Amino acid sequence: MVAACGGGGGGGGGDAAVTPPEAPPAETPQQPGGAALKLAVLSSQADKVTGPDALVQVEIVRSTPDASVTVLANGTDVTSAFTADADGKLVGKVGNLQPGANEITATYGGESVKLALTGYAITGPVISGPHQLPFLCTTNFNVGNGAPALAPIPGDPNCGVETRVDYFYRTTANAYVHLPNPSALSAYPADLRTITVDGKAVPYVVRLETGTINRAIYQTAILHDVLNEPAPTPTKKSAGWNGKLFYTLGGGCQGGWMQQGASTGGVMSDGYLSRGFAVASSTLNVMGNNCNDLLSSETIMMVKERFVENYGAPLFTIGTGGSGGAYQSNQTGDNYPGLFDGIIISQVFADVNSSTLFKQFDSRLLNNYFAGNGGYTVAQKQAISGYLQIANISNMSGQAGRIDPTVSFPAGVVAGVGPTFRYHPATNRGGARASVYDATKNVYGTTSEGHALRPIDNVGIQYGLKALLDKVITPAQFVDLNQKIGGLDLDLQPQSTRTAADPAVLARAYQSGRIVWGGGGLASMPIIDRRDYNDDATGGDIHTKIHSFSVRERLRKANGHVDNHVILTSDGGGAGVDTTAAMDAWLTAVKTDTSGRTLAQKVVANRPKTLVDGCLINNTFVAETQVANAGPACSAQYPAGTTPRMAAGGPLSDDIAKCQLKPLNAADYPGIAFTPAQWISLQLTFPDGVCDWSKPGVSQQPSKPWQSFGPSPTNLLFDITKQ
Repeated sequence: MVAACGGGGGGGGGDAAVTPPEAPPAETPQQPGGAALKLAVLSSQADKVTGPDALVQVEIVRSTPDASVTVLANGTDVTSAFTADADGKLVGKVGNLQPGANEITATYGGESVKLALTGYAITGPVISGPHQLPFLCTTNFNVGNGAPALAPIPGDPNCGVETRVDYFYRTTANAYVHLPNPSALSAYPADLRTITVDGKAVPYVVRLETGTINRAIYQTAILHDVLNEPAPTPTKKSAGWNGKLFYTLGGGCQGGWMQQGASTGGVMSDGYLSRGFAVASSTLNVMGNNCNDLLSSETIMMVKERFVENYGAPLFTIGTGGSGGAYQSNQTGDNYPGLFDGIIISQVFADVNSSTLFKQFDSRLLNNYFAGNGGYTVAQKQAISGYLQIANISNMSGQAGRIDPTVSFPAGVVAGVGPTFRYHPATNRGGARASVYDATKNVYGTTSEGHALRPIDNVGIQYGLKALLDKVITPAQFVDLNQKIGGLDLDLQPQSTRTAADPAVLARAYQSGRIVWGGGGLASMPIIDRRDYNDDATGGDIHTKIHSFSVRERLRKANGHVDNHVILTSDGGGAGVDTTAAMDAWLTAVKTDTSGRTLAQKVVANRPKTLVDGCLINNTFVAETQVANAGPACSAQYPAGTTPRMAAGGPLSDDIAKCQLKPLNAADYPGIAFTPAQWISLQLTFPDGVCDWSKPGVSQQPSKPWQSFGPSPTNLLFDITKQ
């Protein structure tokens, strides 16, 4: 079904206006220095509480004999919700919170402290801006492993399902089996597998919660001995949970819009659950369902809040995923510090924009050019594109469909006339556009027709510059290529002129972390990059090795070091390193470090000594610093190509969306002799100059943490409803 009105928790479409809730005064006095009490929200930031509940902590700082604590929520006594945790602090799940302003008051020994909360609907949005419309519900979601179908909430425009808890056990044959009526159990099945968590033998029984948050179907999985333990709470942890959380993120992108999605990043992971980790994910954390990293981060925030309300705050949270799951990890980690404490990623891209879309844009241009201009050898095409396999030119050109608004519609979005029907450049210009940028137009803004603006630009790029300087191509070929390559319009149709981006759009891309900086949350986070080698794929493959080094270079530029970044290269499998155990040890050491060092310093100081860069050669791990260019054994075994922009002189960091320009200068082409006619052609092709890659990009700047696109007014960067 298609949700035809707003609400729900998608985002990025900019079609359904949202009014910000009335927030409490920013200067609400809280907890003076000598207060006997401290109040804190454990489940979320105080100004971003979603749904009716919040997990609140009351800490007695200065004891008063015979005094007791009273807690009010919006004037209602909720003291009975609080119990002492293992540290003696009072923790309670406070309910009946409302959208807008809320107030928690704790009184002890005649003294009161207040905490102002701002509430938002569980259907969202909070920071991602107005919901995308149309939006297809997939409430027939398959829970799997023999569990019954979910029950959609009848008539819900936000694609809601009834929240449900299922139990499963893991057999000795390593399969999950549904337990349909756990409350009636008198004994577990004979083939139940037993595992050891923190030195204790526990039954391998999984509590799986499924529901809807932010228009996504979410799931959380945690071990719970349902036969012998009470239901877990924030102050009564189940014996099987090690207190740590994995958040899984799925890949893909093209077609990832206008839909709730039918899969999560996967939570029934034996690799995590069997070690005692809890696991969470949602359908809007799979880029093939939703290629909108902003909406993904917002959904992570909300799903993690739900997890904490149910089970308490984890010691740490690890984000993990490959390909699209990797750039979700990077972008959430850098842009929204605190949601993840560490990330384990594979098939790595820095972000959606610079690592994938720019490369696909350039590849479409090159593919179009080579189709109409023969005479180039394989070696010349390799040098111009930067790819080791020239099939990547056509491969990446095809994948540019994710920025073509006409080709990748979910099946339920059909042709017609109107805003909820498919866009057509001739017959339905006001229709729904199937592209990454239109799915995230809340960030970039739109044209007068409602078509998303883009931070894509190729003005001044000298395609094939390195090939020219290396004398792989001739001056005539270089001139012809740059004269004819042109650009692509908002419908991805060829145009003779280069494509130019608006500096304000570029600024928002950088400020909000849509182009990852590396100096935000990633600066204080362990990062393990598992690079499975694909540069030699004869049919081409988007997952080329160079992107691992682009991430590393951004970290180096932003922070002055890369000591929190480990790259492991192999043909698959993490180079034989148990990355789960390595990250667990790393983060556990960081969290238990009581020194006065900064978090970033703790991360570097506590990196396991055995966790080093390396690669797998003939099933043997070779410890060796991974480098982008020619190096020792690992680079010889797994050589890296580059990208068309790097082959045009662009930096390894691959983070310049629009270059600053400099005048054409013959001295920049040592050993190259252009004819007068060729030089005139270059001057006509580049009337304003060519890229000066030694300078930052136009509007390039560090990102700012926790940027909002509405309705939250905190750190509001851009409001599409007021553009």
